[in-house]
Amino acid sequence: MPVFSTAALGRFEGGRYWSAQSVGADVGEDGGRRGAGDPAACGVDRRTLRAALLVLAAASLWGALGIFARYAIAAGLHPLEIAFWRAALGGGLFAVHAAVTRAVLPSGRDLGTTAGFGLVGVSVFYGVYQLAVQAGGASLASVLLYTAPAFVGVLAWQVLREPLGAREGTAIAQTVVGVALIALGERSAVRLGPAALGYGLLSGFTYALYYLYGKLFFTRYAPAGLFAIALPVGALGLLPVVPFGPKSPHAWLWLALIAVLSTYLAYLAYAAGLRHLPATRASVIAAWEPVVASGLAALLFGEHLAPLSYLGAALIVTATVLLQARGPGENRCPYP
Repeated sequence: MPVFSTAALGRFEGGRYWSAQSVGADVGEDGGRRGAGDPAACGVDRRTLRAALLVLAAASLWGALGIFARYAIAAGLHPLEIAFWRAALGGGLFAVHAAVTRAVLPSGRDLGTTAGFGLVGVSVFYGVYQLAVQAGGASLASVLLYTAPAFVGVLAWQVLREPLGAREGTAIAQTVVGVALIALGERSAVRLGPAALGYGLLSGFTYALYYLYGKLFFTRYAPAGLFAIALPVGALGLLPVVPFGPKSPHAWLWLALIAVLSTYLAYLAYAAGLRHLPATRASVIAAWEPVVASGLAALLFGEHLAPLSYLGAALIVTATVLLQARGPGENRCPYP
């Protein structure tokens, strides 16, 4: 990320000063001019692509979460207990990571903000999503959860000063509609009511806070140091409402997979990608999660995917491509 940037003077990045030219070319401190079409001038493009792939990988691991949780529930675990162990075990992994790498932990006001994020982004988010599923069904809960890109777009525009133009708005709308079509294609029961609507929208809003928090903190602290605080705090917030029960070795296996794959590795990939992507773009890419979840359910459980589900998946994919493509007025080497 840049440490200095002005429109007139250019930017300092990666140990080199790059000057801004009206024709879209960069000039390094060694005096060598790099044209806009020169691949050497477009390192940021490659970095942005890698970042998008990392967020896509995180979304895929989150998509597998539903499969792991399904097996865990079949092994006798309550959904809230799964949420608790996900936060507790995932937080433990990040604590070990932070200790081994000597990651700097947040302190002062940053510690308070991180703890608050743990309560809202973990305790409340995990809890209200389960309540949304209970009140309105899994399909409706999924649709309302993925109103998150709309919340992210508005919050990023207001707080982070990220652009919110026609292209971003179109991609957000496509994403929400795509998730809705996937949910409708599953043909599960939908029970729309005030509780289902309220819990579902709250889950979407609290999920959106991950992107705002990440953009504000991932460039200042190692993700391991942040999640080593946020996840255990979130687990403690869930503790009073968790109905604990006996667990078989199989149950612990599924909990371990949830903690390692869908929490620890997923959050590492997500954090690494979000550092180099606008929050709105990252949230749209992450909507790949229900596509992966539906595909895995069809593959593993023989669940039939209706044409609406395929159409919804196509809308999400095209929304992602839309945000990755450059508009006619954009710099050829966009600077995130």
